Amino acid sequence: MGGLNPQQALSLYASDNPFQSASAYRTSNYSAYLDGTLFRLLDWREPTGQAKMTHQLFRSFVTNDRFACVGAKGAVMSGGYRFALYDRFPSPNASEGLARDLAAFVAELPHIAAKYKTFVAVFNDTTIAGEADFEERLWRQLDVLHAADVRHFDWNPSVSRDPADARFAFSAAGHPFFVIGMHPQASRLSRRFALPALVFNSHEQFRELKSSGHYARIREQVRARELELQGSLNPNLSDHGDCSEAGQYAGRAVEDEWICPFHPASSV
Repeated sequence: MGGLNPQQALSLYASDNPFQSASAYRTSNYSAYLDGTLFRLLDWREPTGQAKMTHQLFRSFVTNDRFACVGAKGAVMSGGYRFALYDRFPSPNASEGLARDLAAFVAELPHIAAKYKTFVAVFNDTTIAGEADFEERLWRQLDVLHAADVRHFDWNPSVSRDPADARFAFSAAGHPFFVIGMHPQASRLSRRFALPALVFNSHEQFRELKSSGHYARIREQVRARELELQGSLNPNLSDHGDCSEAGQYAGRAVEDEWICPFHPASSV
């Protein structure tokens, strides 16, 4: 937590958080894994047994040898990730809590002393029918999340709000994110998690990796792992900044004529 004590954490991540509705408080459960224990950082209440079990399941999934993304492994192993569990997917009721937790993550980002930083939102929903079903739900969830977020934050000016634009990235709490969707029916092994999940990766990491010269090396490591584990590269994979990343969020190999169903508001 970057040396912050619990009182400072509460002040920075809770009292100044703009999402203060009853549903935001009820569904928020922003958590960190510290010294082998899962803690809720905004209220310091005990995480539920379901949250603890799901968190451990996610850690095991990412640290397994059959998981390809070295960045995600780095975030989990270094403690550079935050975790929360919500109800059904998509969840209009939990979106206020998700917005609150993402705002907390953005506020905490400068204090997380790790190279890779990510926020993991898992949904306790076992009804995903397939890849197309998950994709449709993912964009509905991002729609309702954006509807909550736009009341308090502008779209980050460093990225485009147009999902057809090569500069597109999802914006939450004024911060740009690359969203990775995972679910039980995913065709790619590294996306095939037991429950639907959205992993919010800070775009700042991509810029830092490119400026440091590490991006190409990590990209090749991930692709080599994909070939080893799956026998093929993800046909939907493209280099950061070459085309819109929207088609990569759900993990399905989208058609050439695919149109993203996300329509963000023009301004706050």
